[in-house]
Amino acid sequence: MEYIRGRFSWFIRPALIVFDICIVIFFASYFIDFKTFGLPYWSIGFLKSKATVFAIYASLSWIISAYSIKFYHVYRYTTALNIFGLFVRQSFLFFIIVFAFIGFYRSIEIDKMTIIKYLVFTMSAVGFFKFLMFYSLRAYRKFLNGNHRRIIIVGSNDNALELKNFFKEKEKYGYNLLGVYSNQDISNLAGSIDDALKYTKDNEGLDEVYCAMDELSELELNTFVKHAELNRFNIKFIPDTTNFLNKRLRADFYNYQPVLSIQQVSLNKPFNRVLKRAFDVIFSTLVIVFVLSWLSVILFILIKLESKGPLFFKHKRNGINYKEFNCYKYRSLKINSSKSETYVKQKDERVTKIGNFLRKTSLDELPQFINVFKGEMSVVGPRPHMLAYTQAYSKKIDPYNFIFRHNVKPGITGLAQIKGFRGEIKSDEDIVNRVKFDIFYIENWSILLDLDIIGRTIVSIFKGDEKAY
Repeated sequence: MEYIRGRFSWFIRPALIVFDICIVIFFASYFIDFKTFGLPYWSIGFLKSKATVFAIYASLSWIISAYSIKFYHVYRYTTALNIFGLFVRQSFLFFIIVFAFIGFYRSIEIDKMTIIKYLVFTMSAVGFFKFLMFYSLRAYRKFLNGNHRRIIIVGSNDNALELKNFFKEKEKYGYNLLGVYSNQDISNLAGSIDDALKYTKDNEGLDEVYCAMDELSELELNTFVKHAELNRFNIKFIPDTTNFLNKRLRADFYNYQPVLSIQQVSLNKPFNRVLKRAFDVIFSTLVIVFVLSWLSVILFILIKLESKGPLFFKHKRNGINYKEFNCYKYRSLKINSSKSETYVKQKDERVTKIGNFLRKTSLDELPQFINVFKGEMSVVGPRPHMLAYTQAYSKKIDPYNFIFRHNVKPGITGLAQIKGFRGEIKSDEDIVNRVKFDIFYIENWSILLDLDIIGRTIVSIFKGDEKAY
């Protein structure tokens, strides 16, 4: 997830959107005589105002077209040429939108030159202020040292050093490089990679960390991602030449130097996050109130009668951005601390009689709805791994894919589980396929897909699953 840092940076984009819409409406009222408009019979109330109809149409159309081409997605490393390209596309779309409106209302009699004047003046004003803001921010960063990003680089390969030079030489972009960390024996280092880990753990004022992927172990990389989540800074990756086009990550170019960042998947967009969270809260509340409330009492008695120990078994798992949390289950095993971090095998002697039933029916997973209610998990998502297995599996999976998998909340059930890849990992193929289906789910998420997975999971509970043991 990408965090927006700074005191006023978050305000710039909404302000530009509002300003541009005001320009669209102002020049419409100046150039176009709305008395010539003929309205359809269904126009009522305030829509009877001809100016209001066009203002609403133009404003909504502007927002939709701008959103579709990412007209306002301008970053500090964006070039003037990129902005000009966005401006040309938005101008073309808005020209079509306005003439489509005129074509729809055939009763409108407006001189074509009037429309062209309106469009030229509108887009000229929008373009002028867009570039004015762009160059004003650059001047503010360069000469007044404002709007800066505090960053570090972890790694010292050729790409990392080229990026270092970019940050040092291009003051107008507003990057304050605090240091380069590496285990290589070169001059002017701020410290080792271990020093960088300690720095990112304790420093809450950091904005971005750039990691050279080929110089970091899986454990170090995962730790940086966890620190980024805890301290809310952005983590980006300096790729080697063979992997920088990986589609799981977004590639930005800093003066021709590629830098990767985790894509904001559809699942993590604000509206979808609210929608999925609302679904999780409602669904988990219903399960907790109408199922766990009475089932836990019965299972407490049955589990206690067969073996000593608590009703719930808590075990550490990796959640979103590798954040650790206690995952709950009904206890299905005899207490055996020496094997607590291993997957249950078929005919495992640790499984109790009642535990065998719970695992066969997947009822042992029901307490995880408490994790869902707390916001640590989702009803549907990639299954969370034990901490030891996360480290082991990350060595067998493309690191880009493995990081991408941990960019969303883990789930009680998931696409990989209903496709048969659940439970014990017997071979590398099992974990590769599990991650493959997890990635597909993340890239193609929808509420309907969640409902489909939940429905298939319920069916599999009643039908039984040979891998549920």
